[in-house]
Amino acid sequence: MNEKENVEKELSEREEDEILRFGAAVSEGIHCLSVIGQIEGHYALQQGSKATKYEHLLPLIVGAEEDERVKGLLVIINTVGGDVEAGLAIAELLASMSKPTVSLVIGGGHSIGVPIAVSCRRSFIVPSATMTLHPVRITGTVLGIWQSFDYLVRMQKRVTDFVVEHSDVTEEKFTTMLANTQDMTNDVGTIVDGKSAVECGIIDELGGLSAALSALRAMITEAEGQK
Repeated sequence: MNEKENVEKELSEREEDEILRFGAAVSEGIHCLSVIGQIEGHYALQQGSKATKYEHLLPLIVGAEEDERVKGLLVIINTVGGDVEAGLAIAELLASMSKPTVSLVIGGGHSIGVPIAVSCRRSFIVPSATMTLHPVRITGTVLGIWQSFDYLVRMQKRVTDFVVEHSDVTEEKFTTMLANTQDMTNDVGTIVDGKSAVECGIIDELGGLSAALSALRAMITEAEGQK
């Protein structure tokens, strides 16, 4: 086996390992990442929980940015949310990529999954998918002092500002949906389906895999034409 074949074999084995471990794959210049289950942050989730670990995803995003074979990034999202700061870290990294990026929400893009969905240059959602918008909340021991509530307000503002900056939804509309008490029987917030997510300006387009890939390939062609 010559050197070229050895390199190709090594790359193939590495890609297969990334698919099995992280749900990531490269095909014809497009790197596909998946954000599934719960986004795990600084604390490990219990066994049996399907999770996306942010310490896995961040290096994969950096790798996609630096890999010359990668021309664009497709992010598939089906998440129930999770750690706020971990989700924002992923979203900020995606938003700062120089290469074309497209997100596709299938199933659900709930809670902190919303910033991730809007972080890409173009976002899509399938009609049957839903996005749950609710205020930031914390678990565990909470000190009953005004600083605790101020911390929650400031954390919510970080999330709201990011979503508003990277989508077409207004701050007033987004805040109203977060504070809605009529839509969810046991919680505060709003559940929107694919069509509603586009109508309110959170997601750019209604569409599935074919539409998302077509948009990404068009962006890649445009980027290569500008070089």
